[in-house]
Amino acid sequence: MYYKRVNLLILAYGVSATNPPNRNWHFPEERPPTTKEYFRRNGLGEPERYPESFIYKAYEILDTTNRGLDEATIVGDLDALLDEYKGIFENPIPEEPETPIQPPPTIVESNPAKTQEHSLVSKFLDAAKSAHYRVSEDLATRYIASLLTKPFVILTGLSGSGKTKLAQVFAEWICESEEQYRIVPVGADWTNREPLLGFPNALDRGRYVSPDSRVLELMIDAERNPDKPYFLILDEMNMSHVERYFADFLSAMESGEKIFLHPESHDLEGIPSSVTLPANLFMVGTVNIDETTYMFSPKVLDRANVIEFRVSDTEMDVFLRGDTHSAIEMKRGSGSELGNLFISLRNGEKQSHDFAREKLMEFFRELRPIGAEFGYRTASEISRFFSFMKKLSPDAENDAILDGAIFQKLLPKVHGSRSKLDPVLKKLIGLCLSPSEAQKELVDVLIKGSKVPNEPDLLVRYPLSLEKLLRMYRNMTDNGFTSFAEA
Repeated sequence: MYYKRVNLLILAYGVSATNPPNRNWHFPEERPPTTKEYFRRNGLGEPERYPESFIYKAYEILDTTNRGLDEATIVGDLDALLDEYKGIFENPIPEEPETPIQPPPTIVESNPAKTQEHSLVSKFLDAAKSAHYRVSEDLATRYIASLLTKPFVILTGLSGSGKTKLAQVFAEWICESEEQYRIVPVGADWTNREPLLGFPNALDRGRYVSPDSRVLELMIDAERNPDKPYFLILDEMNMSHVERYFADFLSAMESGEKIFLHPESHDLEGIPSSVTLPANLFMVGTVNIDETTYMFSPKVLDRANVIEFRVSDTEMDVFLRGDTHSAIEMKRGSGSELGNLFISLRNGEKQSHDFAREKLMEFFRELRPIGAEFGYRTASEISRFFSFMKKLSPDAENDAILDGAIFQKLLPKVHGSRSKLDPVLKKLIGLCLSPSEAQKELVDVLIKGSKVPNEPDLLVRYPLSLEKLLRMYRNMTDNGFTSFAEA
């Protein structure tokens, strides 16, 4: 099995991820680690497939030319493993007759809703691939689950890394009409809500000046069609102070109260006196961090799931080799039949999970003594995110889901000076590791940038969050200040 993301080739005692085996491997010595265990021990995140297969040998590929692989060694290892495999079948199971007396029973899915929910991700990935848009299953699943958890998502990261494109292609895919989404570039001169909501004409009473962005029209259409998804994509959302032009939305998001537009009791040119923030309106903001932009306040970050975009070595190498297409053309509406499912999930019961609760309490207890604990809203939204991730990806590991939730909901609000954050970051880094007597020493090794010793009992529970925290700690050490956002 070749895991391209981490340049790792694995020869494994295979174990099916879908069909329970009727034979067990007979290991010559003690049980080897599973693929999942091997990835976690080495800080590689979660394996994309076959997590329960047992490692026979792992071969690190040093570069894209396969340097570091010895063909003779691999062939010898494969022959040895095949000999073990043949030995297990000395007493084979009797074969089934060639013509069964009765046809095999039809397999009926016991939980059709589960299949439909998972299809939101799988069908979107298929459509994205056909449109020449590259997006990982993990990122796509977290994005969709974040929208369902709360319809306000912030996409941050390197300029040109695909933030706006993800929001655009998903909206094009699930919306049956282009009238269901707007991509609105935020202007540096946005000092109030008028670019989004317009204003009543003070010189000509009885008239209302609707915004050129057509955002108000989008909100009214969404309210009239509650069974369809609508998307407002604010490109470069922090080109102006978000609290100045987006305050009404942030308030309505939590209170559920109406946004008042004008004092008249009747419509002005089709514009009602107030509008609600429809539950089927999903808002996505993209963020670039540089000297021309403004940082988000904790008030904004607390109301959103923040997803970071980064470009890996492998992804850049593929791009520079020309193995990608510059033109991304999503077939509009190809996933619109799943629009009703998307809305029903959003409006459905928000379940909680004991696993998420137990782990969140662990974080809360550790962070509270240093004044870095989180509030009710964050805890509630992490539990909901966990529930939706389980629905969209039933096979996802609990730790991997919670890793994404910690990254998106806890870490974005961490910012400040070295004197303030040094103990907080060390505590968070320790929480990303499995408990052990040597945990404090391991944290010290990690923050110094040294390589973690390959100890059998070392497990990185939350690799995504750990990698981010280490970058933040090093920025704090170098600059005396750090935050989640990186230029």
